[in-house]
Amino acid sequence: MTNYYRITAYYPAEDCTFIADCNGKFEKLWQFSAYLVSKGVKVLEVSTDEKFIDGNIPRARADGEHIFIMAARKGKPNDTTVTINGNTYRAVEVAGRMYVPDRSEVV
Repeated sequence: MTNYYRITAYYPAEDCTFIADCNGKFEKLWQFSAYLVSKGVKVLEVSTDEKFIDGNIPRARADGEHIFIMAARKGKPNDTTVTINGNTYRAVEVAGRMYVPDRSEVV
């Protein structure tokens, strides 16, 4: 089992949203979430690599030290839908970057 995680979060102090990936920094998803919450961030979506569909966001390289900001923008993220292989999924879009947080959530 890998420890590749993706989180969409909102930072109210600066009114900005970001999609962050980590690939090896945290052993468990809750550790990644707790780290962001400790910085004043509101976690909106959490996903493991078994759960999300990449969309148009490339994966971060394996790295045990860093968190990668894959997209960022002022304001909150856009909720949208995307159709892949005939299935329509709920998706999250931030600054033109989009992914499906939960592949089991077919709309």
